[in-house]
Amino acid sequence: MHFNFGYSATQVIWTVTFAALLVLLVVLLGRDRARRYPWFTASIALIVVRLLASRLLYGRMPQLTMAEIFIALADVAMLVGLLVLVEVARRAFRGVQRRTWIGWTLVLVAAAAYVLHFWGPWPDRRTLTADSFLAVLRLMQLAAQKGDLLVGLLTVGLGLLVVLFGRRFKAGWRSHTQQIAIGLSTAAMAQLAVQGAWLRIALTAMPKTEAEFERIMGLREKLFNANGAVYLAVLVWWIVWLWMDEPGAAVAAEIPSASVAAEATTEAPVDGERENEQ
Repeated sequence: MHFNFGYSATQVIWTVTFAALLVLLVVLLGRDRARRYPWFTASIALIVVRLLASRLLYGRMPQLTMAEIFIALADVAMLVGLLVLVEVARRAFRGVQRRTWIGWTLVLVAAAAYVLHFWGPWPDRRTLTADSFLAVLRLMQLAAQKGDLLVGLLTVGLGLLVVLFGRRFKAGWRSHTQQIAIGLSTAAMAQLAVQGAWLRIALTAMPKTEAEFERIMGLREKLFNANGAVYLAVLVWWIVWLWMDEPGAAVAAEIPSASVAAEATTEAPVDGERENEQ
């Protein structure tokens, strides 16, 4: 028996992802996580804006104007993604010596830049240096695409470091910092795998008929839907872990209340002694 819901897998994933993003924002704001992770919260809000823009503006504006908006949003998202990595790294490795911090940063950047250099074709410099508005858009689009790949590669490397060495510093298991890093690295690995698979297909596939072309485009849709499903699972992961308090948070909250109660119990006999003296 086949059930026809009237919605494609892409539409279902988009709707559920948008709802999960809103729930995550409520958790971040309601549980006071946004104060500790402001750039991570800003990145989630920016994803919501981009999803809304893609749904409300697509096909309703001139293509050039729409390209300007989406490319600008992509550039902003790339810069915010870098700031999120800095935020997570600072919270995960608080107390690390500056020399160690700089050394590992250079290693991660060098490794990511090496992979990025050989990842996909690069456009001709003459098309980027031309004095025209389209050349500016191409340059902005190149910065968004390559910058997003760079952020993804750095995210995977940072997530590996947090999992391996975070326990020695301020990002042990069940800490919000490590859970955010795990989610970011998982989403980045899925995105890199999908982009790499599609790049290989696009460079090697040579469709000769319309049926072959449709089959390749259907495979592309399945790949991106799989990436969306992984990101949806990451959102659920963040919602669950960020809703719960960290292991030491409850103990830290009980210490002030215990000290206040101790002061109250010590002051009570003193008041009684004063009444007896009177």
